[in-house]
Amino acid sequence: MSNAPLMPMATAVWLVENTTLTFKQIANFCNLHEVEIQGIADGEVAKGIKAYNPIISGQLSREEIELCSKDHNRALKIKGTDIEISHSEKKIKRYIPLSKRQDKPDSALWLIKQHNILKDSQIAKLVGITKNSVSAIRNKSYWNYNNLNPKDPVALNLFTQKDLVAAIEKAERRIKREKKEREKQNQIK
Repeated sequence: MSNAPLMPMATAVWLVENTTLTFKQIANFCNLHEVEIQGIADGEVAKGIKAYNPIISGQLSREEIELCSKDHNRALKIKGTDIEISHSEKKIKRYIPLSKRQDKPDSALWLIKQHNILKDSQIAKLVGITKNSVSAIRNKSYWNYNNLNPKDPVALNLFTQKDLVAAIEKAERRIKREKKEREKQNQIK
């Protein structure tokens, strides 16, 4: 079994939609079951998962896909094991189109559910919405809460995996620090 691509399900969605590879070739490349790939093709699996282009991310070459499309016995080979997750140290604020702005509250909900150790202010900074909105989503009083669908913000390209890991590590350090302070307070009493 080769090393899987980043976001294997999203990569599989892209390969199903954009190539003539066999389900077996896609399944083997993404470390998924052939039945899952069949389900993606039928629209029953991976609903709502945004396709992730492995060519743009540098995990596959167009030539590799073409070779495998011509020879259905050939297995796709991932390009290099050192995949660059972040391209630059400096975060660049960029315009988010109106159609994508609903992704921000959806992403905040995903972060609250997946990484509940993050403070509201950290989630607000990562996603790019107000702290009040994050608090409202957390306590289910957000104006549009019933229509929110948790979506992975890294997959939506709102920020990088590196940003998420850094925020989680910061939250873990804060929790350790608070625990030590509580233990000190208990020793004083």
